[in-house]
Amino acid sequence: MTTNETIIHPTATVHPKAQLEGGIYIGPYAFIGENVVIHKNTRIDANVYIDGHVEIGENCHFSPFSAIGTEPQDVTYKGEKTHIVIGSRNIFREFMTVHRGTVKGGGKTIVGNDNYFMAYSHIAHDCIVGNSTIFINGATLGGHVTVEDYATVGAFSGIHQFCRIGKYAFIGGFSVITQDVLPFCRVAGSRPPLLYGLNVVGLRRLGFSRERVGNLKKIFKIIFYSELNTSQALEKLQNEFDPDEDREEIIRFIQASNRGIVKKVSEQWEVELE
Repeated sequence: MTTNETIIHPTATVHPKAQLEGGIYIGPYAFIGENVVIHKNTRIDANVYIDGHVEIGENCHFSPFSAIGTEPQDVTYKGEKTHIVIGSRNIFREFMTVHRGTVKGGGKTIVGNDNYFMAYSHIAHDCIVGNSTIFINGATLGGHVTVEDYATVGAFSGIHQFCRIGKYAFIGGFSVITQDVLPFCRVAGSRPPLLYGLNVVGLRRLGFSRERVGNLKKIFKIIFYSELNTSQALEKLQNEFDPDEDREEIIRFIQASNRGIVKKVSEQWEVELE
């Protein structure tokens, strides 16, 4: 397939008003609805379903039986015109689903760039997913969830509505998350989920230096082991740490939390911070 050539399999159903740029491939028995916009060099495999007001960026790949743009699973939804906006270079594996937004949630589900969504993962209505995230098989977001850049959501984990997952966080498999997860951290489990320290392996893979990781450990030691309340801990961070991007990210995240943050710490992390 050349860069400017669009190939549509004869068994695919593509609405004549759908907007397709060059270099797109649409496989057998795929369905593309009237209000879909697909930018160049995106691949739609067999039996993919894309409908509703959906805009898809460049160089995305949709594996068989993924479904994008169907109605939100919200009993208050009454057929209003709502949207999905998807960035570029995203991979959607088999049976992965993304629902469009609701009016009460802002009317838009948003997915950034360079994300990898494994089989059976789900993005519900009004969610915001950043860039370079990984959703492992069966990872599920409730409505209105925010997942920030470079986060990983583990296999068969569920994220409660309105929760936020911070940048570089790692959610272990089979977890149930009902509060916000701080940036840079590992969290796993349920009833309640526990903090298992920094996402050190992930951070180092992304180029974090030992000094930077060590500084993050000092910050979290103040938050969780200084016997200060949250406001006092944040004040101490502002007074005693240089205003680098990591400190500012943690302070911003905590101050913006509405559901509270996951705070119960595993014994394993207590040992690591000693």
